[in-house]
Formats: sequence, C-alpha cells, structure tokens
Amino acid sequence: MTPFFFGYGSLVNRATHDYPNAHHATASGWRREWRHTHHRQAAFLTAVPCPNSRIDGLMAQVPNNDWLALDDREYAYQRIAASDDITHTLGAQTDVSIYAIETGDHHTPTQDHPILLSYLGTVVQGYLNEFGQDGVTAFFDTTSGWDAPILDDRHAPIYPRSQNLTRIETGLLESHMQRLSCLVTQL
Repeated sequence: MTPFFFGYGSLVNRATHDYPNAHHATASGWRREWRHTHHRQAAFLTAVPCPNSRIDGLMAQVPNNDWLALDDREYAYQRIAASDDITHTLGAQTDVSIYAIETGDHHTPTQDHPILLSYLGTVVQGYLNEFGQDGVTAFFDTTSGWDAPILDDRHAPIYPRSQNLTRIETGLLESHMQRLSCLVTQL
C-alpha cells in the first residue's frame, strides 16, 4: 500500500514542500488547534480528536516510503495512522497518517510561545491557493485557539518556510484575524 500523509497546516501550501501526488482530502473526527509544546519555541497547529468535526487539507505521497525526512520536518509531532478518517478521491486503498502533538504534551500558547504571523500567513496562502476564499474561512472556523497571542514577524520571518504574501492574501488574513479579534503584537 502506498503511504500518504494528511497535511492541515503549512503542508497545504505546496510552496513549502515538494511531496508528489498531492490531493485534496478531508479528515473526519479531527479539529485543528493552536498549541505550544516544549519541542518548539512558537505555537503551531496540531490536530486533535473531535468526533463531530472535519478539516480539509492535502494528502500527499511519502516519496520512496521515506518517513524519516517527513518525521524530521514534523519532529514535534507523533505520526498517527488515520486511513479510516480520511476521505479522498484516489479510489485506491491508501495508508494515510496524520501528525499531531502527543496528548498531554501540548499547552495553551503564551506571550513567550506565540503564533508566528509568518507561519499563519503561509498556511492561509496555502488554503487560498487550494480551496479559495471559502477554504480560508473554513480554515479559521475549524481551528481553535484564536485567543492566543500572534507575533507579527512578517518583516523578519522566524518561520523557516515563510512565504511572501500578496496584498490580497494579506488583506484576507488580516480581515479574518480582525473578525476573530486576534491579539497581534509587534516583533
């Protein structure tokens, strides 16, 4: 069986990776949440079990079954078998995993462990490119933790795979943050 992973954050932005055979997919029984773990300085997205929720994302093939490279990129997460949770259009039986922070190893983001706006912008750009404006709205609506502090590092990005946003992408990002009354602090 060909192995795939399900991405629901920065992995939705194809500019952050070169994984082949990427397709739209939906994970049922999962929700995104902003969390902090001792494995990283900044807060980031994790998938958490949530019976009546679903999130859209991309599933992509793991080249040459080489989980090590992907595990290295996703080092703060554990890889969880999720084939039964993922709906996709491939038709063939696939082995799909999702990355999530280990239960009990994540905490509410703080001023010392904020969301990086460079990371959030990269995620939003990916959702806009893949799912349009409705997909961006769904991303914000199916993610918990918007009361976390957000550090505006756009002029000196801390996130290593940060992408430059267009004015339209920046406006869309800012309108959703305003709608959710997000607290943004300057670097």
